[in-house]
Amino acid sequence: MKSRNFLLHYRPHGEEEAGGARLGLVVGKRFLRRSVDRNLLRRLAREKFRHLRTQLPARDFVLRLASKPLPLDRQALAQEIDGLLRKFASPAR
Repeated sequence: MKSRNFLLHYRPHGEEEAGGARLGLVVGKRFLRRSVDRNLLRRLAREKFRHLRTQLPARDFVLRLASKPLPLDRQALAQEIDGLLRKFASPAR
């Protein structure tokens, strides 16, 4: 799945794999030169994933930064990540 700045890849778990949803992150130096900015993006993604984890199906998700976010707006990026993950979320239990 694609949004303005991110690609979200997913794969269902195999029968031998345990547990619920898992998250992998790819934030390359190519798009965000400063490590502070890359770490900020990782923290935002982990936080959004943590809040939605119980609603997500048992899949492996990989969130990848696909373009340079201009400007680096923390709230807009968090909403974009949230929107991508919510496409997979089931209604609250």
